[in-house]
Amino acid sequence: MTTELIVSGMTCGHCQTAVTKALKGVPGVEQVDVNLTDGRAQVQGQVDPQALVAAVKEEGYGAQLRP
Repeated sequence: MTTELIVSGMTCGHCQTAVTKALKGVPGVEQVDVNLTDGRAQVQGQVDPQALVAAVKEEGYGAQLRP
């Protein structure tokens, strides 16, 4: 299953790394691809989408599920 997020507030590679690490820490996540330029994240795995949003917000960035 693929879940896509729109992530706001990322301005550099460090931000991208922080969001990637936060998403990888959510149980069930198998693979993460965070695109700094597009402000998007793609997550593979069986995971609660709201847990992904919460993990990103906990790092200090905005996040919402991509419709």
